[in-house]
Amino acid sequence: MLNENIKIIRKSKGFSQEELAIKLNVVRQTISKWEQGLSVPDADMLISISEVFETPVSTLLGETVVETKADDLKAISEKLEIINLQLAHRKVTRRKTIHWLFISLCAVIVAIFAVLIILNSPYLGWDYSHPETAVSGVMFHAFEWLFVRVAPPALIGSIVGVCLTRKKV
Repeated sequence: MLNENIKIIRKSKGFSQEELAIKLNVVRQTISKWEQGLSVPDADMLISISEVFETPVSTLLGETVVETKADDLKAISEKLEIINLQLAHRKVTRRKTIHWLFISLCAVIVAIFAVLIILNSPYLGWDYSHPETAVSGVMFHAFEWLFVRVAPPALIGSIVGVCLTRKKV
C-alpha cells in the first residue's frame, strides 16, 4: 500500500524518481526500492516525503490514492476556460456600461447648459414680492450658480472617462 501510494503521488506531482531522491537527499535506488516494496522509509523520512508531496502521512500509509486521469484534467481545464471567458465577457460588458454612462453624463451636462443659456437667467426678472416666486427664484439661482461651478470639471472628467473606456483596437 505504501509503495503504491508513493509511486502514484510521485507521478501525479510530476516528479521523476531522480527528482524526488534529490528533494529527499537520498539516492534514486532508494526511491525505487520503496516503490517496489523492497524497503520502507523510516518515520522521519515519511514526514519528509509527506512535506515534499504536500500530502498527509496518513494518505501515504493507508488511504488509497486515486490517480488523476487525463480526462479529469481535461474537464477541469475546460471548466476553467469557460470561467475565463465569462470573466472576460463580464469585464467587456462592465467597460461598455461605464463608457455609455460617461457619454450620458456628458449629454446631460451639455443639455442643462443649453437650457440655462436659452432661459437666460429668468430669475433676474421675477417678482420677488410674492413668497412663491421669491423662493423659486432663489432655488433656481442657487441651482444655476452651483451647476455652473460644478459642471465644467464634471464634463471634463466625463470626457476623460469616455476616452479611457473606449474600445481599444
